Amino acid sequence: MYQYSPFDRQFVQLRAQQFRDQLERWERGELTDEQLLPLRLQNGWYVQRYAPMARIAVPYGEISSEQLRMLAHIAREYDRPDQALLDSAQQTQDVLQASQPGLTLAAPPLKYGYGHFTTRTNVQFNWIPLSKAADVMDLLASVGMHGIQTSGNAIRNITCEALEGIAPDGIVDTRPFAEIMRQWSTLHPEFAFLPRKFKIAFNGSEEDRAATGWYDIGVQAVKNDAGELGFAVKVGGGMGRTPIIGSVVREFLPWNQLLNYTEAVIRAYNLYGRRDNKYKARIKIIVKAEGQQFIDQIEAEYRAIVEQDGAPHTISQAELDRVQASFVVPPLAAANLPSKTDTQSKPYQRWLAQNVRAHQRPELRVVTLSFKRVGWAPGDADADTLDALAQLADTFSAGEARLTHEQNLALPWVHASDLPALYEQAKALGLVQPNIGLLTDMIACPGGDFCALANARAIPIAAALTELYQDIDEVTDLGPIDLHISGCINSCGHHHSGHIGILGVDKDGKEWYQITLGGSDGSALSGAALPGKVVGPSFSAAEVPGVVEAVLTTYRDLRTSQAEHFVDTLRRVGHDPFKAAANGARLDAGHRTRQAAETASA
Repeated sequence: MYQYSPFDRQFVQLRAQQFRDQLERWERGELTDEQLLPLRLQNGWYVQRYAPMARIAVPYGEISSEQLRMLAHIAREYDRPDQALLDSAQQTQDVLQASQPGLTLAAPPLKYGYGHFTTRTNVQFNWIPLSKAADVMDLLASVGMHGIQTSGNAIRNITCEALEGIAPDGIVDTRPFAEIMRQWSTLHPEFAFLPRKFKIAFNGSEEDRAATGWYDIGVQAVKNDAGELGFAVKVGGGMGRTPIIGSVVREFLPWNQLLNYTEAVIRAYNLYGRRDNKYKARIKIIVKAEGQQFIDQIEAEYRAIVEQDGAPHTISQAELDRVQASFVVPPLAAANLPSKTDTQSKPYQRWLAQNVRAHQRPELRVVTLSFKRVGWAPGDADADTLDALAQLADTFSAGEARLTHEQNLALPWVHASDLPALYEQAKALGLVQPNIGLLTDMIACPGGDFCALANARAIPIAAALTELYQDIDEVTDLGPIDLHISGCINSCGHHHSGHIGILGVDKDGKEWYQITLGGSDGSALSGAALPGKVVGPSFSAAEVPGVVEAVLTTYRDLRTSQAEHFVDTLRRVGHDPFKAAANGARLDAGHRTRQAAETASA
């Protein structure tokens, strides 16, 4: 993984010191809340429904065992709300739960002392007081971590697919390019106050596992007929209120022009971007409204940068070599630990088939640990688990791990001979559910349990569906299904790209949910990126599990064989049978509710 230079370390430490000074001035009354707002956001500090939320960047998902241990320390010592605050939050949760009769499985009690893995490879804490924020930033800086530009109208944490540099279908390892762009864009004045937030994703393999079509800029590695490396560039993707897939604006951009071209895109965005309406400020709205005119503006800006300015941001071979040298392959040695695991048992073989992937190096494997556990929200890891993950990384993966878009954690350097011992230790932590890529490997945002923007809660819905589909035989039989849940239209749970998407909406002050079907993130399984289609009016929380069950029963009835995946059956037969099943489930749920009410009154 990337090895921070003395300059990198000093930069992060100085930024933490600057933030401490800003907080102290605020506490003395020298800065107003309004003046502090952009300063804390630029360092990843929000104020959410109950308490501050800290968002910590994990660029391109890479994280070391040392960093995991620091996150565990922060979770244990700082992510601790005042008891009165926790009691108040729990009372609010209880009231919300009581407003949804029929949803028999309540959300777990509000927890603290843990981190949350997000879809964009950040780590979030939900209960750290602002009075402790500077202490936390100092601790993060000591291990090369920070929250710089994880919020605000700037270029956000830059992501890559989790298998960069190790995937068998890899074209090029794009992590060095992402790191060059991170260094270049951090605190760049052109990018400090954009019309709206701006997200960039890289994919270096033949299969798009980084969902590049859904980003403001999506960068896909390609090679031309001469074998030269370059990038296909997409612009204008995004979810939210208006889901749009990015448009390809360059089929082949020479790799050394990546920064010059990105600056051209941002210049055009700054020129056209609206600052009077945040709902129309994202670049996707401009691309949709202006079409070719906006793309022509990008090209004009690019020509000006190259021809008039002398292409000042051209990446030299020496610079690429310098950064690539920092992504050293760690010293690899098998742990050779004994194991009592029965490697012929069905649970182990299922885990091997579902959670273990091939590696560029034939003696190694990539192992994904599933953070979809009963009693926990998707992507949550408490302090003890974070410490245990650090130990697993040290023992089996040369001290390195990677956060994934699906809110799991992958170990990228595991010797095949160590798989039984790793399985045994991960099983003790409850992290070997053989469900990667299956229905219960769901994505979910924190929703209304924490987020002040949410219209509805996501965690109770995820919990109810996890409880409903505990039979791994059934989940395996259903095959690959992407289930994504968002608590509001901001789409942090990426519901638009789910084969089954669930969106929380407000209806007369109560929590309701829209169901979409047929979305795609652009992977080989799902096909070209596209948003799902709404199957009908919104459903109550109590109805959602039954609706999902009815949709999946319809799939089983209509598929030609077990080899025909859900999304393929949906595209073959169309939405109508699934829409009818969903609405039928609503009627059944209403009938059961009336029966229960009549029984209670009798």
